[in-house]
Amino acid sequence: MTEEPLIQHILRHIPLDEAEKALVLSLFSEKQLPKKAYLLRQGEVCKTENFIAAGCMRMYSTDANGQEHILTFGVEGWWISDLYSFFTGAPSAYSIDALEDTRLLQITRPALERLYEKVPRLERFFRILLQNAFVAHQHRIHQNLSFTAEQRYLEFRARYPLLEQRVSQKHLAAYLGITPEFLSTLRRKLARR
Repeated sequence: MTEEPLIQHILRHIPLDEAEKALVLSLFSEKQLPKKAYLLRQGEVCKTENFIAAGCMRMYSTDANGQEHILTFGVEGWWISDLYSFFTGAPSAYSIDALEDTRLLQITRPALERLYEKVPRLERFFRILLQNAFVAHQHRIHQNLSFTAEQRYLEFRARYPLLEQRVSQKHLAAYLGITPEFLSTLRRKLARR
């Protein structure tokens, strides 16, 4: 029998015995989101940490002109949440929606605290996740400040080779901070090389 993707994910970082696996699964709840459905809307409080078991999502903000700015995408085996809102209870500056039909495993803050108490090793697991997320966001900020649009696009393709086929050109352009038209021009230029 294949283990739940969440358990497989955790086991890559820390060991769990059968009772601990059962506890983890008992404290997470499953949520199915159809394509285009919202997990979180800008201004709401993020009440869950979300593990993506299947599907593709995006986290973004919308500015005063209605322009979307995608902070991150998320696919199978990734986590997606507004951690600032989740930990502080402040309204979120972001929206999170499904780009494909998506299956999530969610945990609330009280359930997460219970998990830390019952399985202290999981604090290490979540620390590793937060460290990795911090490093990735720091790298993304550096790219946005220092790289040309072409360099950002090539880096995206190198880091996430399968993701480009799963997101629309409009969404990829919003992630890269360019227009869809400029992305088309950039792709044509690179194809000619």
